[in-house]
Amino acid sequence: MGTVRNLEDFKALEPFFDIIGKGVTGLVDGDHFFDTLAEDAVFDYVITVPGYPRRVVGREAVAELYRPYGTTFALSRCHGLRVHHDQQTGVVVLEYSSEGQVISTGAPYANHYISVLTIVDHKITSWRDYLDPIAVFDATGWPNEH
Repeated sequence: MGTVRNLEDFKALEPFFDIIGKGVTGLVDGDHFFDTLAEDAVFDYVITVPGYPRRVVGREAVAELYRPYGTTFALSRCHGLRVHHDQQTGVVVLEYSSEGQVISTGAPYANHYISVLTIVDHKITSWRDYLDPIAVFDATGWPNEH
């Protein structure tokens, strides 16, 4: 089983890791966000921004996707957690919000998310993510083709 290295690279995401940990408390094994993921976890980014992958497979691939996050955003907090858990199917729906800033400009950044997780044998095997792309554009600037 692989372990994600250099966790200090993910400091900008600590509020995200914390709120997800609260949302899956008692449902998953692992001390850190990446430890809660199955090695072959599938992440689908259903509503996202241009240029972001629609699907990423594997714990290591997710970590590498998130590793440079701190070069664009730094989260100061995540809040407003709502948890909906279907014990029959192992599906957990997390609703939450984030606040932070854009690294290059210091502009404020806030977003709202819905993450739909499937948990099997105390590991997250599937993650479908929805965010507000307009919030990203408002913080970082609109794509040229807009």
